[in-house]
Amino acid sequence: MSGSLFLVGVGTGDPELLTLKAVRILSEVKIIAYGQKPNTPSFSLEIAREYLREDAQFLPIDIPMKVEREPAQNAYDILVKTMLKYLEQGENVVYLCEGDPLFYGSAMYLIARIKKEINVEIISGITSVAASSAAIKRPLCARNEIFKVLPAPLEDKVILDELKTAQAVAIIKVGRHFMRIKSLLEKSGHAENAMIIENASGADERITLLNDYSKNELPYFASILCYKGDEAWGK
Repeated sequence: MSGSLFLVGVGTGDPELLTLKAVRILSEVKIIAYGQKPNTPSFSLEIAREYLREDAQFLPIDIPMKVEREPAQNAYDILVKTMLKYLEQGENVVYLCEGDPLFYGSAMYLIARIKKEINVEIISGITSVAASSAAIKRPLCARNEIFKVLPAPLEDKVILDELKTAQAVAIIKVGRHFMRIKSLLEKSGHAENAMIIENASGADERITLLNDYSKNELPYFASILCYKGDEAWGK
């Protein structure tokens, strides 16, 4: 019998936002895998650390942050081969996922590579979008509003076309695209009520109106929530 692979969502920063099931699994499973930026401590491990076994064995993997996909794909290939050695010996393995495993998460790369005979369980986590909404105390959407999640790297025309039919929008993966996204939101009429949420639920959480933000680039853990009109305020 092979072991099970648990893809565990650890949320956005606050360790208390993990589900009870996630906490239980983290306290039971010895083999803990996670991705991290090269030469940078793992954020997912930092969130989950207090729930891990004292004898936990770690399987870190450096994920290159490059536009080219091949370096990261090679890293996932290596990680899966390493995890399979334990799984095929009957050991359970946890892979820590920031936010939710299947919301723009790296877990999809593992699922695509893992053998079908291996049991895989997904433990949902709080997404950056949900945590950001809670931070600003506004609904993501209300009544019959159309809510959309738009990755900032999309082309200008695609983003503008999507904004035309959305009252409530979350912009993710902003980073170096910030000034371009700000300009597009101004054109679409979403900028006036837009808010930037950095490190949602974390100790260093910061909330800023889009029009008050003075930098040209957003940090990695930042999202923009924006609304066209007053519907989301309940007016």
